[in-house]
Amino acid sequence: MKIAIDFDGTCVTHDYPFIGKDIGAIPILKELVNKGHKLILFTMRSGNELDDAINWFSKNDIPLYGIQFDPDQNKWTNSPKCFANLYIDDAALGAPLKYDKLISDRPFIDWSLVDKLMK
Repeated sequence: MKIAIDFDGTCVTHDYPFIGKDIGAIPILKELVNKGHKLILFTMRSGNELDDAINWFSKNDIPLYGIQFDPDQNKWTNSPKCFANLYIDDAALGAPLKYDKLISDRPFIDWSLVDKLMK
């Protein structure tokens, strides 16, 4: 499966333009890749802030299949929308969110629930 992953509030807490705190995404993202899924970073970040997010994936040994779009979609569409089979984004309707005021003043993805949903 191709999975589009938001960054702020999804991989880390909201702290834009900085990199937010760990919220448990790393082991689950690694597991998804190990199971053969392809991750596409799909974020509003651009410029140096996008580079910071890409470096977060690299530093955590999580390979990205694409950045902002599916590299294969140009073969069958010229749509600007990123193609994916699944989108994980804290702003998505029904996304499993968690609120922990000790680490963030905004809700973020609850990766323990994402892990259960993906099994």
